[in-house]
Amino acid sequence: MERICGGWIGDRSRPSRRTILRYGSALLPAVAAPALLTGCGTDPASGAGNVLRVSQTGDPKTMDPQKQGDMISMNALVNMFDTLTARARDNTLVPRLALSWKAVSPRVWRFRLRPGVTFHNGEPCDAAAVRFSIERLLDPATKSPIVELRYVEGVTVVDRLTVDVHTTVHDPILPDKVSLFGGVVVPPRYIGRVGDEGFAARPVGTGPFTFTRWQRDHQLRMRANEKHWEGRPAVDELVFTPAPNPSSALAALQSGGVDLVAGLTPDAAQQLDGYTGVSLDHHTGIRTSYLSLDTLTEGPLQDRRVRQALNHAIDVPLLIKAVLGGKGAEVPAMIPRGAFGFDPSVEPFTRSVARARALLAEAGHPDGIRTTLTASNVDANVAEAVAGLLDRAGVHARVDLLDPGTYAQRLTSDNHGALGPMYLAASTVWTLDGESMIQSNVRSDRRQSRWHDEEADRLVDLEELSVDPETRRRAFSGLQRLIKSEAPFVPLYQIDNIYARNSRPRWTPGFAGVLDMASAEVSR
Repeated sequence: MERICGGWIGDRSRPSRRTILRYGSALLPAVAAPALLTGCGTDPASGAGNVLRVSQTGDPKTMDPQKQGDMISMNALVNMFDTLTARARDNTLVPRLALSWKAVSPRVWRFRLRPGVTFHNGEPCDAAAVRFSIERLLDPATKSPIVELRYVEGVTVVDRLTVDVHTTVHDPILPDKVSLFGGVVVPPRYIGRVGDEGFAARPVGTGPFTFTRWQRDHQLRMRANEKHWEGRPAVDELVFTPAPNPSSALAALQSGGVDLVAGLTPDAAQQLDGYTGVSLDHHTGIRTSYLSLDTLTEGPLQDRRVRQALNHAIDVPLLIKAVLGGKGAEVPAMIPRGAFGFDPSVEPFTRSVARARALLAEAGHPDGIRTTLTASNVDANVAEAVAGLLDRAGVHARVDLLDPGTYAQRLTSDNHGALGPMYLAASTVWTLDGESMIQSNVRSDRRQSRWHDEEADRLVDLEELSVDPETRRRAFSGLQRLIKSEAPFVPLYQIDNIYARNSRPRWTPGFAGVLDMASAEVSR
């Protein structure tokens, strides 16, 4: 248990999530009573001025936007770098550096660029810069973890403000894929002069804020771009800091060192709720959590009836209520609400311990089974709660918690069994297209696939390669019905985006929760 200036955070004496959910009592875990914090070294001047201070759970991995692939890094970098397209607050795809786009042939997307845009150093942002950026991203020497442009084979300059992006197959959502990770444009002349290391040390983009200074694991500072094509941001300075736990987030909020804390888990939000000077906001999100089941390795999970039993056993509505504090929505068959391809006619599994036990017995396991559930220790509470729900049905799952680095390394390895028979995972689905949820873990030849099914492969090809939106929609419907029938996953929920703030910031997030802060305002 941690103590902060007289307030207690994270009382370990309360019942575990596993205990609560196994026995079905006390749906909501007890939360430590809020307390007034005094004597914490508050600096009244630290909150003064037209400065917005944002905190998230970690620090960016690098200042090179093409050498990272995680949302924590991108949340900061998207403020310094523009993308070709973007998501508006109503989740529609809108112009950014590209004013328009169209498929001029099945394997060519043409983008017409915004005139008059320059990088922070005055270098023009034109078709040559877009070609350089995409080719740099795809160059094996860059070692980029970004995979969204895997079908792109080249870029040609049509004229100074027009580029053609060539793909090996038709990619129906390429414009969506360049709305974030795949669409960042970087300055070719500057990188040519200072090299990759110099670029990462002092990044130059076209975004609404310019780089000032980065002290790793402490603070990233940016200034408003006075000459941004969209207009100057409302705040003079934007500061990102890491707050790895609720204690540090609370201390920073109450001292005035931070105005907005993003990326909070429901458990962390519960620990901050009720403290003086702290407001909690939550908005519908699209980040989707699920269990991946290993159907390829010999064992009980090769039997569809066992996999269906797991889906019946895990009471997702109860999980959302007890562990997420109601801040989430059940996902029936992997594709979340709000993403293209979601089929509302596909119903979730009925939640029935009796049905789960009957299916296990039918599969030859009348006394249940023993297995392992692997998760990042960041998701410990959810993993323990899931294990508690499974335990009621006779599925005794030992929870194996890994540090985030080890978990990520195993998740992206070529060994499909590296995370054991069951693992807890989540996808951001930032393209708002079902492909983002399906692409890595369904088709048989994909790195994270643990289920091989010819019909699933056919449907993936249809939704990934078809020009016709209705054909794609039907393919997604078929995939969701097949996933429910064969049960290679246990779909769980899409979680709300949760923020803690003081009274200063005014900002509305989009569905994906990206921390693009150009529209934010602060009261003085």
